[in-house]
Amino acid sequence: MNYEQALSYIHGMPKLGHQKNLEYMNRLLDRLGKPQRAFKCIHVAGTNGKGSVTAMIGNILISAGYKVGMFISPFLEEFTERIQIGLNPIPKEELCSITEQVKKEVDYLNGQGIYFNEFAIITSIGFVYFARHNVDFAVVEVGLGGRLDSTNVIDPMVSVITSISYDHMHILGNTLEAIAFEKAGIIKKSRPVVVYPQQESVMSVISDVGRQRNAPIIPVDIKNIKEVSLEIEHQVFDFTFYDKIYKNIVLHLSGHHQVLNAATALTCIMLLQKQGIDIPDKAVYDGMAHVRWPGRLELVRRRPDIILDGAHNPSGAAVLSDAIRAYYKGRRIILIIGILKDKAVDDILSNVCPLGDYIIATAPDNPRALLPEELGHRAFKYCKNVVYIEGINLAIEKALEIATPEHLILICGSLYLVGEARSILKKYNE
Repeated sequence: MNYEQALSYIHGMPKLGHQKNLEYMNRLLDRLGKPQRAFKCIHVAGTNGKGSVTAMIGNILISAGYKVGMFISPFLEEFTERIQIGLNPIPKEELCSITEQVKKEVDYLNGQGIYFNEFAIITSIGFVYFARHNVDFAVVEVGLGGRLDSTNVIDPMVSVITSISYDHMHILGNTLEAIAFEKAGIIKKSRPVVVYPQQESVMSVISDVGRQRNAPIIPVDIKNIKEVSLEIEHQVFDFTFYDKIYKNIVLHLSGHHQVLNAATALTCIMLLQKQGIDIPDKAVYDGMAHVRWPGRLELVRRRPDIILDGAHNPSGAAVLSDAIRAYYKGRRIILIIGILKDKAVDDILSNVCPLGDYIIATAPDNPRALLPEELGHRAFKYCKNVVYIEGINLAIEKALEIATPEHLILICGSLYLVGEARSILKKYNE
């Protein structure tokens, strides 16, 4: 099996097929030698911020000298980004060999009438890879929801729940409380849970599940965060947790929400310290300073400034809008946007389109993408200077053609779109 064949097999599996329970996933992993039991875990669920928090925790543990696997989704430019050790994506050759191993066991179970979705296959590959290389820790990001997610077979030292908002309602439920219940499904008996600042109704659901499972719930308190400096390329803040104070932490991710994500990650790290994991203060500072998370308020070019952000739900779009207004107040903005048609399109547009003086509607290379003409028509409600262009490469060419050095070009609406744009813009910078 070569790389193309491996990807064809993985992507050929059903995309969702949401499971009624985790019995089948456990049976597959049993046949693979129970790889999920070979390493210590941190489990991260939530609507927004999962990837950032995963990267922060992973970077700090790496800086502390541990061998760390990170399991993330989705990828931006290359599928292998989803499974990493020490910030290095899984080699293609090893992805192929492990996919063959997993396929053999899946085929056996298929013969017994047991079937799997795409994410279950990817999760199994990741766990086998981490076990094969004897990682000390795996920081595992949930794919969708939590309660029935394929990753929810691990027994984490700490569970983390990031910001919860509306997304995937057709699967997770139409209320924040229903979505919170699905996310809270990662809570394990007697295992501590760190929770990003949430709405009261969401926090109530999480607390109820925690009480039922005798799991300590540790909410992040914004009063324990002191922002020292907020700039587009770096932020500095202080954070207090009980009697411990970290002063002047440097974070090279933009936006107030990333400071809250950092506080969430730091709380997880401090709980690991309380469980006897050796994580020196220097590793905390170094790890945070080294975090990079592409495609999230990422400044990729100057004059004109170009920012990429994968905001793909209303909450993410609102956070993006607030950040752009804070960092680029008064700046003329060319907005390139592409959205999947199964997303809350109008809610996303209502947040970001008022930013644009000129809007280019396009589409990511995805069968679920909303057609540029329809997207442009819906964006016209917020801005009268709207064009629609097929293909992100042509959209970028158009934006650069009309931009002055003082413009901001903002590319957003879908991580698929941002991943394509990032690859294209690398060529411009060469």
